[in-house]
Amino acid sequence: MTTLHILSTSPFADQRLASCLRLLSPGDGLLLCGDAVYALNPDCAPRQALELMPEQIALYALQEDLDARGLHDWPARLQVVDYPAFVALTLDYARSNSWL
Repeated sequence: MTTLHILSTSPFADQRLASCLRLLSPGDGLLLCGDAVYALNPDCAPRQALELMPEQIALYALQEDLDARGLHDWPARLQVVDYPAFVALTLDYARSNSWL
């Protein structure tokens, strides 16, 4: 069963991103929103961890949060989504898990 993992906290605040990455399975998706998009900053350990994810795991980020934080240099595999696409993603996966 595929899961959309939704992460909104900064990867520099705690270990949620690392915990999430350990639980991802092929076919799952990871959506970064809020301060979690800071994981996409070039040359940081969280970005390197995201780039090492297997290709069978989709990586998404909310456009509004990328823009609000001035992030424009992201991995080629990243799929940038708006809020309607975010809602559609929750329907595309069998379940959603918010890492609160």
